[in-house]
Amino acid sequence: MKKPILISLSLASAFALGLFTMSFMTKTSKAKPKKEKSIRLGVFSVSLNVKDLQKSKDFYEKLGFSAMGGDMKDNYLIMKNENTIIGIFQGMFEGNILTFNPGWDVDAKNIKKFDDIRIIQKHLKSKQLALLSEADTTNTGPASVMLTDPDGNLILFDQHR
Repeated sequence: MKKPILISLSLASAFALGLFTMSFMTKTSKAKPKKEKSIRLGVFSVSLNVKDLQKSKDFYEKLGFSAMGGDMKDNYLIMKNENTIIGIFQGMFEGNILTFNPGWDVDAKNIKKFDDIRIIQKHLKSKQLALLSEADTTNTGPASVMLTDPDGNLILFDQHR
């Protein structure tokens, strides 16, 4: 009589131990991967190559944009509608450019916490992205980095401070 009880207890113990081990292994193997810290790119705008600065200014004003920077005599204006920012540039570059300004908010005011352009550049390189231009890593302050996306769109990181 004792033998069948011992065998049953042994089997139940082995089964329970197997379940415990399996649940422990499942929990450790399903551990969430460590989330990569994202970089702060800065305020975003689109820099548009325009044929006629005055016509473009008039057009974007009809959409509710107003000038917040630049100057007509310098052939460019930075325009804003709420948190949307565009730059309109006449004769300064070809195509349009996606622009990020590290260290600025949507009002072109300095922010305290931001990722310096050199940190952004290091991140881009760590992702094996080919850069068209690079920031000098031996100094600090204003600098820029440029690359293209897979469709050839220019992306500019332009730090002003």
